Amino acid sequence: MLFSRLSEYFEKLEKISSRLALIDILSDLFKEVKADEVGKVCYLLQGRVAPFYEPLEMGMAERTVAASLAKAYGIPKEQVLKEYGKAGDLGIVASQLNSECRVKSSELTIAEVFNTLRQIAQTNGVGTVEKKQDLLVGLLKQMNSISAKHLVRIPLGVSRLGIGDPTILDAFAKLKLGDRSKRKLLEGAYNRVSDLGLIGETLWEGGLAAVEKLSVQVGRPIRSQLAERLPSPEKVIEKMGEVNAQRKLDGFRVQIHKNGNTIRLFSRNLEETTPMFPEIAEGARKQIKAKTIILDSEAIGFNPVSDEFLPFQETTQRRRKYGISEMAKKIPLKAFCFDILYKDGTSLIDQPLAARLKTLNDVVKDGGVLMVERGETVNQVERLQTMLDDAISKGLEGLVVKRLDSKYEAGARNFNWVKLKRHSAGELKDTIDCVILGYIFGKGKRVSFGAGALLVGVYDGKKDEFVTVSKIGTGLTDEEWRQIRVQSSKFRVQKKPVRVNSKIIPSVWVEPKIVIEVLADEITRSPVHTAGGKPGYALRFPRLVSFRAADKKAEDATTIKELIEMYNQQFKK
Repeated sequence: MLFSRLSEYFEKLEKISSRLALIDILSDLFKEVKADEVGKVCYLLQGRVAPFYEPLEMGMAERTVAASLAKAYGIPKEQVLKEYGKAGDLGIVASQLNSECRVKSSELTIAEVFNTLRQIAQTNGVGTVEKKQDLLVGLLKQMNSISAKHLVRIPLGVSRLGIGDPTILDAFAKLKLGDRSKRKLLEGAYNRVSDLGLIGETLWEGGLAAVEKLSVQVGRPIRSQLAERLPSPEKVIEKMGEVNAQRKLDGFRVQIHKNGNTIRLFSRNLEETTPMFPEIAEGARKQIKAKTIILDSEAIGFNPVSDEFLPFQETTQRRRKYGISEMAKKIPLKAFCFDILYKDGTSLIDQPLAARLKTLNDVVKDGGVLMVERGETVNQVERLQTMLDDAISKGLEGLVVKRLDSKYEAGARNFNWVKLKRHSAGELKDTIDCVILGYIFGKGKRVSFGAGALLVGVYDGKKDEFVTVSKIGTGLTDEEWRQIRVQSSKFRVQKKPVRVNSKIIPSVWVEPKIVIEVLADEITRSPVHTAGGKPGYALRFPRLVSFRAADKKAEDATTIKELIEMYNQQFKK
């Protein structure tokens, strides 16, 4: 397929406001795609040239791309930046400049463009910036205006297509399995391999049977299992019976992959974080007694002098690209390993939790950076309450309780795992992870900040859309308000994103990418908001606690199902 043809589909997708229509267009696109192209198309739809877990980034900032446009179209860089200031989108600027210069389009294929973009991502060393610019210029000189528009957005990581992974799987299911409702037949494999391109290539070449055979592999992250909520120890024992209770540590989810002496670490977002946490990598080399292994862990800041865990706001400072060794000394980490998913060539995810925990205890040597979070087998309400109180007294969030006979269900959120936090009657004490969907210009003092309130929502997994629950105007410092526009500028869009369901129209729409932790007095019903039907569910007196963008994808935010359960639980003793 020619890249110009793919760009025509991108143009259609960008203009669509219906998710069902998105699926139809994607299905039509994939009808034209060959088996050796489908993986590349998947990555380009995601605005990438590799799966998320490969640390392959374009490394081109806005000014670098602007310089490429200036060179390709023979105009001053300052003029490009001026046009960018007006349009707010370098893709639109590229399209306009291309039209004005009447560039004659060549017949570049998807493979040729994709391979050049990968070359840009892999370029390093002396003269990197100039080399990357020249490669992009070479592509721009051979493209029409629509192709140029969508090309330049890829290095910037702002595709503006509004397509989630479930939507692409829906299109696969509709085209290859006859019905988009059969998406779940593909999701299990996707949760094991975390690679849409691989799913597409396998489906095209071997059908559903081949997809279902895709298995866990060291070096390829497994999508994290997630927990549901229950309001009290009584409800836990009543619903789950005998459980393993582990402390709920408020840090970073770190999946540890060991292959011989090679260690790779992955975040809950499927991004490689190995360079950020050198002490965890070194601890894995020294403490793990296995040749190949995959462990699930939570990394949290730890003060060895006071023997105390550090709050998330301090731990989050460890996520950085520079000054890593200095910050490692200031905020040392402990990685609490709470599950094992793979060992020496064998996947363990289908084994019961009790067996996995025994294996985990045998393969991790205690006494270093890695700690085994063994938990405790509990079947009494009183003991579970004591453990909950003890965890909270140590500054932790609470407990995670798990069925002893449960498998590790990658990507699932169900009652095999349950979060247990402190509640009190008549008040909502648990935090909610919300997604920023837009912001509203401020008044008075906040005019200078550029934002006065955030429009936030939660995730509806069944519909693959984000629905509103609140406007937030408190909980941020003056400087944080000023930073809102800076943080969200990369995701600012001209119209409501296709996966957003909102009755409220903010001053500025933002692609659902940024996750924040919110505390509210209670959940109420409101006809203004779209979460959970008519009237919708809404947060009363919400305030921002922290930004969680570093460790959570928007799709990992609180779900509609969780919100309704919290609503039903909040007044129960």
